[in-house]
Amino acid sequence: MSSASDSATGPKIVTFGCRLNAFESEVMRGHAAGLSDTVIVNTCAVTAEAERQARQAIRKARRENPNARIVVTGCSAQIDPRAYAEMAEVDRVIGNAEKLRAETFAAHGPLAPEGPRVAVDDIMRARETAGHLIEGFAGRARAFIEVQQGCDHRCTFCIIPFGRGPSRSVPVGEVVRQVRRLAESGVAEVVLSGVDLTDYGKDLPGQPRLGQLVRRVLRLAPELRRLRLSSLDPVEIDDDLFRALAEEPRLCPHLHLSLQAGDDLVLKRMKRRHSRADAARVVDRARRLRPDTVFGADLIAGFPTESEAMFEGSLSAVDDLGLTYLHVFPYSPRPGTPAARMPQVAPEIRKERAARLRAAGARALDGFLRSRIGRHADALIEKPGFGRTEHYAPVSVEGGTAGAIMPVRVTGVSEGRLVGAAVSAQSGAVSNLELVEA
Repeated sequence: MSSASDSATGPKIVTFGCRLNAFESEVMRGHAAGLSDTVIVNTCAVTAEAERQARQAIRKARRENPNARIVVTGCSAQIDPRAYAEMAEVDRVIGNAEKLRAETFAAHGPLAPEGPRVAVDDIMRARETAGHLIEGFAGRARAFIEVQQGCDHRCTFCIIPFGRGPSRSVPVGEVVRQVRRLAESGVAEVVLSGVDLTDYGKDLPGQPRLGQLVRRVLRLAPELRRLRLSSLDPVEIDDDLFRALAEEPRLCPHLHLSLQAGDDLVLKRMKRRHSRADAARVVDRARRLRPDTVFGADLIAGFPTESEAMFEGSLSAVDDLGLTYLHVFPYSPRPGTPAARMPQVAPEIRKERAARLRAAGARALDGFLRSRIGRHADALIEKPGFGRTEHYAPVSVEGGTAGAIMPVRVTGVSEGRLVGAAVSAQSGAVSNLELVEA
């Protein structure tokens, strides 16, 4: 998935991949505000398809901007800078650490005319994560904040630790300061993001956990309307985070699990640290504490050695765990990872299994959406006619301005989203509304 954004005075930035990359593109936008006639492509390395799309975007950027300077950065560029430096369309390649430094974009930094063609440091030597302050996300109702960076684990399928470096955290005070800045600027919802978010704090004095961070943010940033979390490792969800889920209504009842598979042998071969039973315990505990909690999950289809029976374990987990939102990836071999050397599942089987998982996810989402009919929700309006509820359910609703949270009553479901009717705060009256495409 990619997004492109322009600025009247700064560069055009094309972003691929995760929420963390989206945040980092905004950091670059602030640093490069005076950099004109430049296209920055912020790459992802999770799958071969993500890298293919990045190369395609680079070629397109050159065709559409023949006189512009093309700069490539992100995880794929960090892992294999030479591959991008050898592309005729590319002028500069900078690493994941370099892209976040203001001096990179200064008059005498790596992007200056006399700077090196490739400026990529050894990311494994990185030890700090700066609390990058941004004023807000242009054109977005919610903002993502990087609170954790890197990963110390070595799942057998994953190349990302080599693009992001070791796990490191932003101090609590810096996170609170950033959240308050965003909330004061009108951002209604903030998403705490990281490469391994539940590893937060282990490198900080006193080793605060993610749950402590969440509780501090909500206590010290009363202006914030909603707080959401990005992907969580089931085995690392701490007691304070469960307590926050139970006690803090501004913490959205929507948890996304880095599950990856529903079969224990596959999980072991992935070198994941949780079992299927561990994931089930997390889901059960969260729902006991806050019954309306909904769950999403990342799932990989066709991991090396995965038999049909093993795949059925992942497929059945959708219903057994009550998963609502699925991010499904056909397994993609990443050169240099242990899984790439394991016996591979045929590509056509990977694709077919991914399609079956997505179909199961679509049925689960439809069931959840229909269960909301007749209920009330708070919709964060992302653009005219479209918003998302506290459960992250898409809702079509008339009225409201982008960035506002509007109470709605769910009146129906159409084309994979809720249909909502605005509720008057004064009278509780509901207005008749029609579906609006987003």
